[in-house]
Amino acid sequence: MQRRDAFLGVLALIVLWQLLAWAVGQPILPPPGQVLLVFLQELPGELGRHILVSAGRVIASIALAVALAVPAGLGLGQIKALNRIFAPLIYVVYPIPKIVFLPVIFILFRAGELSRIILITFFLFFQVLVLVRDEAAGLRPELIQSVRSLGAGRRALFRFVYLPASLPAVLSALRISVGTAIAVLYISEGYATSSGLGYYIVTESWGRLAYTEMYAGVVAMSLLGLALYFVVDALDRRLCPWRVAT
Repeated sequence: MQRRDAFLGVLALIVLWQLLAWAVGQPILPPPGQVLLVFLQELPGELGRHILVSAGRVIASIALAVALAVPAGLGLGQIKALNRIFAPLIYVVYPIPKIVFLPVIFILFRAGELSRIILITFFLFFQVLVLVRDEAAGLRPELIQSVRSLGAGRRALFRFVYLPASLPAVLSALRISVGTAIAVLYISEGYATSSGLGYYIVTESWGRLAYTEMYAGVVAMSLLGLALYFVVDALDRRLCPWRVAT
């Protein structure tokens, strides 16, 4: 059902794109067939290199955010005193658009690979943290006590109780925020870099009015976000089969 919906959605988008290209009739909006041809021609070369760079940045950011936010969220969800200390800070920082910290992070860490990964991680961290914390806080005490009565220590509790309970929250947070993470990646790659899809779209294509190449870059970045979304969705079905059954 999901594959059919995705196919129909892409088909509808292509038809709408073609109609708009005919209506505009200007080089600023080339038809999808022309863009696809350029996309396939550029993919083995520069475009493919930029895709790999952007994919590496966003995947590293996701891995780092999950590694930091899951333990922190579990700790805040299970230790009420700790949550009372940090809850006001989370309440204030969580709604702030994280992209506004781009110049601050670039100044502190310089405009390199690390700064872009930190920026995306900063955004994803709070998305995962809040959902994992709320999920951990909602665990029933009798469930934890029943596992402890079987002789389970902290490691066993983490493996068999806390981690399975937090997985749905982690995957839901990633599914919700992957699109915004790609948008943050695009903006960060428009500054002080010579690689990445954001650089390819803004500098190498738009900057020299190469509209067909620009749209090929937009398609590449869209496919990157879509691929990450499908990966998260597949992990959800694999790691949390009870949610699919429900």
